[in-house]
Amino acid sequence: MYGRQGLEDILFLMLYGGAGFLAVAAGLYLLLRRNNAVASGVNSPLILRRWTAAFFGSMVLSHIWWYVLGNVWLTDDKLVRYMLTIALDRITLVPLAFAVLLRMLQDRERKLWPWFFLHIPVVLAAAWGIATRNEGAQTVMKIWQICVMVVFGGYYIRSLVQYSHWLNDNYADLQNKEVWQSLLFASCLFAIYSVYGSNMGQMLMEYLSQVESFLVIGFFLWRVETLDTLEERDDVMPVDVAPVPTVNIPENIGKLLERKCEGDKLYLQHDLNLRQLALAIGTNRTYLSSYFAQQGETYNAYINRLRIDYFIRLYRENPTATAQQLSWESGYSCYSTFASVFKKMTGTNVTSWMKKNR
Repeated sequence: MYGRQGLEDILFLMLYGGAGFLAVAAGLYLLLRRNNAVASGVNSPLILRRWTAAFFGSMVLSHIWWYVLGNVWLTDDKLVRYMLTIALDRITLVPLAFAVLLRMLQDRERKLWPWFFLHIPVVLAAAWGIATRNEGAQTVMKIWQICVMVVFGGYYIRSLVQYSHWLNDNYADLQNKEVWQSLLFASCLFAIYSVYGSNMGQMLMEYLSQVESFLVIGFFLWRVETLDTLEERDDVMPVDVAPVPTVNIPENIGKLLERKCEGDKLYLQHDLNLRQLALAIGTNRTYLSSYFAQQGETYNAYINRLRIDYFIRLYRENPTATAQQLSWESGYSCYSTFASVFKKMTGTNVTSWMKKNR
């Protein structure tokens, strides 16, 4: 928030204050309410709710110090005001956004402290620029922040690939939805940040930055409310550590799967994961993972094979039913995931196959 121009614009003041109050309300909501209001059947991770609430708190603080430094203190010293506020945002708002994005990936506990540590040079550059009144410090701050964003972007893409492998090994119909939604979310956030980073005080950019604040709050709140807890944290295995192949795998796992999973049709349970299946047949996920590895088949492929075969049987018994209805009855909660798996396994899309076999 820059100078007196913003104070004279009532609409801008309403947007500025509204974004701050919305961040306060959203943060308190995540901290105090345990049940989701947006998706009542979803149990979102508690650690994610806390980190998101901390991010909303940093948004509130950002609004406070931009207002105070722009209209109460340092009102006539734009150079110092700009570098100080940007430095404060870089060590709070940005790394906390990184933390939320990483906590959305539930395959492991990824370290967060390096992303806070990498923003220390921004503070040092700001201190140098303020002490020497050197405008070149602003350029150093921007270049360093761009480098940090590029590094985090590469790291996040790598983490999403690992997350996809983990989902593929533990779930049969979540990998597409979870990975693509997280990637889209991160892409939108980076795009918004790019506009925010170019804000040099023009009122048009000021308006845009406040609109973006509403969008960011809405995005984060929606993602937290709709992201279900996938695993108990103490049961999560790092994706780059394969199941121990030297364990003595019970010889009857194949028979247990045939009797309990295939015979009792456990594979029709929506969002069935490896751990749940292991418990259902009376073993643990390490043994079950090792069994699938020995068979040359992943858990994901095994469940999908059973579900697609069941879909084919259902269709032959009831050729007038819709693909959406039959896919749901076959264990898929997401039709797009079913369609993708069906085409991969049969070599043709669902509609063409149904017409050919009608």
